[in-house]
Amino acid sequence: MDTKFARRTERIGRTTCSYWRAGRCNKNPCRFLHIETPSPPAACGYGNTAYSYGKKPHSSSENTPKYGSKKALLRDNGDRGDATRMAKAFKKSSPRICKYWINNNCVHGEQCLYLHSWFRGDGFSTVTKLQEHKKVITGIALPVGSDKLYSGSTDGTVRIWDCHTGQCAKVINLGAEVTSLISEGSWIFVGLQNAVKAWNIQTMSEFTLDGPKGRVRAMTVGNNTLFAGAEDGVIFAWRGSSKADSPFELVASLTGHTKAVVCLVVGCKMLYSGSMDQSIKVWDMDTLQCTMTLNDHTDVVTSLICWDQYLLSSSSDRTIKVWACIEAGSLEVIYTHTEENVSVDLILCVEISFGFIFMCKKSS
Repeated sequence: MDTKFARRTERIGRTTCSYWRAGRCNKNPCRFLHIETPSPPAACGYGNTAYSYGKKPHSSSENTPKYGSKKALLRDNGDRGDATRMAKAFKKSSPRICKYWINNNCVHGEQCLYLHSWFRGDGFSTVTKLQEHKKVITGIALPVGSDKLYSGSTDGTVRIWDCHTGQCAKVINLGAEVTSLISEGSWIFVGLQNAVKAWNIQTMSEFTLDGPKGRVRAMTVGNNTLFAGAEDGVIFAWRGSSKADSPFELVASLTGHTKAVVCLVVGCKMLYSGSMDQSIKVWDMDTLQCTMTLNDHTDVVTSLICWDQYLLSSSSDRTIKVWACIEAGSLEVIYTHTEENVSVDLILCVEISFGFIFMCKKSS
């Protein structure tokens, strides 16, 4: 009996406290270790923690690691050093961000098998964080030749940031949600409820463009024309005017979408619009007439970009589609990428820069 008790005590003394790992051990002193043992830890709450919470483990068939999985690799490899190296290799290849790190309570540190960073890849690093907005940021713009960054938010403000210091140099309180923001030349365009604000950062002049109904969710500029997509599905088009008191003239209202327009892009002499009605419409830039409607997405079309001769679209249906023009002149999908890594994902936007495709997602 004494021998069994001694062995049990010795085993307990070598075991890491599962409650300490979860950040909720309230015993002092605790009979278990409050340090990591040499064996690789569970993946920050994503592994099997049945014993940690006093539950019975699943059946042996359910617990058997699949061939090639990280659990199988760790189980089949007797060398602890190799197992640790495999765990680190898995961490580098895993696209999932540690949910405990997000809440600042991951206790595994560098040994965690999941990412402790918002981004991956060589050559990328965070310079600074601009965190003074109180609600969702709906647009950012860096005008050409300017050392000021402009950001708009649903908190009703536009903030102007000094690019050298990273500090907020000015706050403009508009008293209404900013739903989009872009820049073109010396102009800053701010999408609001039922209007677009136009600011010239050189002359400090300001104009209000009326016409849209509801929130202006998307804007773009092409062929000396400003396009603004509104909540009622209508796209408004203003062209530059020589009038000093009104440098923008409303030239057209593009109708066809049945729900809010949420993204716009100009490319290949065409205007492309994505909507909550799940469609993409193609508009001729000269006639401002709709020439084509694309209906391959099954949810909101959240972002559009033109890249060379291709059109890329992302959607809340978890897909990114690549469209190409065929001989008949219509656009067809030549490739579809589906995001399946997270149970509920919304692909909010895609962007191409330096030869890379960047994707912004919202996870529940």
